[in-house]
Amino acid sequence: MSDLESPQNPTPDASEPTAPETPTPSVEPAAESAPAAAAETAPQPSAAQPAAPQPTAPTEPFVPLPSAAAASGQVPPSLGGPVPAPAEAAPAARPRSVAVPIMAAAVIAALLGGGAGAGVAAWAITSQQSQQQGQASGPQTINVNNPDSVDVVTAVAAKALDSVVTIRVSSSSSGGSGSGVVLSSDGYVLTNTHVVTLDGASADGTIEVTTADGRIFPAKIVGLDPIVDLAVIKLQGAENLTPVEWGDSSKLDVGDQVVAIGAPLGLSNTVTDGIVSALGRSIQIQSSAVPDSGDDDATPDDRQNGGQGPFDFWNFDPDGGDSPRQQPTRSSTISLPVIQTDAAINPGNSGGALLNDTGQLVGINVAIASTGGSLSGSQSGSIGVGFAIPSSLAKRVAEEIIENGSATHGLLGATVSTASSADSDVVGAVIQEVTSGGAAAQAGLQKGDVVTVFAGNAITSSTDLTAQVRALPAGATAELTYHRAGRERTVEVTLGELRL
Repeated sequence: MSDLESPQNPTPDASEPTAPETPTPSVEPAAESAPAAAAETAPQPSAAQPAAPQPTAPTEPFVPLPSAAAASGQVPPSLGGPVPAPAEAAPAARPRSVAVPIMAAAVIAALLGGGAGAGVAAWAITSQQSQQQGQASGPQTINVNNPDSVDVVTAVAAKALDSVVTIRVSSSSSGGSGSGVVLSSDGYVLTNTHVVTLDGASADGTIEVTTADGRIFPAKIVGLDPIVDLAVIKLQGAENLTPVEWGDSSKLDVGDQVVAIGAPLGLSNTVTDGIVSALGRSIQIQSSAVPDSGDDDATPDDRQNGGQGPFDFWNFDPDGGDSPRQQPTRSSTISLPVIQTDAAINPGNSGGALLNDTGQLVGINVAIASTGGSLSGSQSGSIGVGFAIPSSLAKRVAEEIIENGSATHGLLGATVSTASSADSDVVGAVIQEVTSGGAAAQAGLQKGDVVTVFAGNAITSSTDLTAQVRALPAGATAELTYHRAGRERTVEVTLGELRL
């Protein structure tokens, strides 16, 4: 792997003349309107030259983003700022390199307010947890060389970067790193269970969290939810953090632009972008963080995940090798409803943010597909098939963990498998056995019924059905559509509670 170099701002060529800089007065981080700020920084016309016409002031005051509260500098003319009078003898100057905190905040507001809209066979699902790479990163800024052409990705990053943290976990025998999303100003952070438990290898590892501005905090686990691979931790002594803004994953469309932020391979504050590649997707993973409880709903199926069966969470060797971490012998499967995206996601992005084009959280990054069976060489990185847990599920689980220490999940009370031509003439999940007194039995389901829709979601496999049942809390009611003897029927199911 070639050495990684820090991006540098372009240095003006010595042969090119540079226009003299106008001193910029300081701006208080108060809620002054953009027109007022523009008036204070506008250059005054000379006596020998008429003043350039000024653009019409906005009708509403602009409230800058938190990360740009202390911003200074002029608003570019293309965004409604003052047009400076041309200097007669001054040659053209190269664009100045500025950071987002001092760029025109109107750029971010316009982009986030407008909201630009925007398969390869999966051979292995890999976890996104990587080993610690070097020391904690210091404060980060997003450098912008041309404020006139800032795009949606830059705007989203400027809004959400401070809400994503890097998590490092160590135990007596192993270590690793991942990402997390800030839920509150006093330090509640959402991440993956496999990040804070080192893929189930440790339940009491030492957790250290680094924020985007370079602060380091110890953290403790508030609660784990291995059923959907989510966890909440609490930073000790934290204050003035920037909580993420929740978005509604149910409003996403295929093709929508999304941005991923996290710490792939230990590289904190990494931003990648892409689109929503698929919705309503489900994956099945072999997880050592979940006790083998004999859950009747979760029946392993060789036809899952492109015919590969349940996949394993993988991790880099703590000594820096490419071999997968040795897993504990005890293991179970979990089925996750996911958003599929082609935004580059790599080991270490786990627990990080997937954001929509207005900077709202729509998913928690959890896994990638790889063309190889292990994290080695060129097979270990992103191939454009990444997965995130929808925010609708993540928000419910996080709130329940913070309030109660744990979250609940629905139970159908039926053994299921993926329908084949021998079972059905439609795709779906076939009921193999019904648990007496369970939710399925009470709704009148029988062996041989083929479930095709659950809670408004199309069911094409046993993984789909299990994932959608788990996404709902215990006691939830949902409509279920099934086929029996060539007839389609719909019933209402009140779910039981999964107990591990």
